[in-house]
Amino acid sequence: MGDLQIRAMRADDIVLAADWAAAEGWNPGCSDAGCFAVVDPSGFLIGEIDGEPVATVSCVNYDDRFAFLGFYIVRSELRGRGYGLRIWNAAIAHAGPRVIGLDGVVAQQDNYRKSGFTLAYANIRYGGIVAAPAQPTDVVALDKIPLALIETDDATVFPASRSAFLRVWISAPGHIGRALMRDGKLAGWGVIRPCRHGHKIGPLVADDRAGAEVIMRALLAGAGGGEVFLDVPGVNREAVALAESFGLAPTFETARMYTGAIPPLQLDRLFGVTSFELG
Repeated sequence: MGDLQIRAMRADDIVLAADWAAAEGWNPGCSDAGCFAVVDPSGFLIGEIDGEPVATVSCVNYDDRFAFLGFYIVRSELRGRGYGLRIWNAAIAHAGPRVIGLDGVVAQQDNYRKSGFTLAYANIRYGGIVAAPAQPTDVVALDKIPLALIETDDATVFPASRSAFLRVWISAPGHIGRALMRDGKLAGWGVIRPCRHGHKIGPLVADDRAGAEVIMRALLAGAGGGEVFLDVPGVNREAVALAESFGLAPTFETARMYTGAIPPLQLDRLFGVTSFELG
């Protein structure tokens, strides 16, 4: 076989990466590829040999301080030949001096440590079948809330500004967003989206568990119930309790790791991670 050639993905390549992620059991959202491409198109890399895709990775630069790595996949029959390390190094180089975050497979933590990553906490995917609850009356559609309010609130739980991403994430086909206002302030909000299997809720952000439960009920009502997944920070015990209260059970776990210090985040307000691929 020829030498590995690494280049930035085109739009159809990002779709391929999502297909590979689905084959790995990661269950991406149906509109994820289009949303992800908005963040940093040059941060999605594909490795090819003789024009055939061999490996993928993304390392999207949110700003001049923070990047997030995902979609790190090598075709199973070609693993162990160094292709993964080469495309990994290209992704790390794309981030430059930025702090990099990732949600890694727990078993690979030692390998990530060798690249300078330090464990912050575990994210746990909860899943199950949920009946559609009644729609709460005290919520509004998320797209009715000024984006500036959502951005400000998102900054309490995410290490970088992601205005462009939030805009497309809220409005993407099939995505349903709901918000809860208290005394004129945004007290909770979230998005549910259709995936290859069922729906995922993320992000889910709220001042407290009561607010998160209202939003979660509204999202499940909007989606009609069924199979649902919620990725929660394991350090947020109220988020774990919320997932369990809906009858969801752990199905998968990742290690959230960073290469350096990040601004303090209010993880007690984060009840659902947006995406393991983009943070």
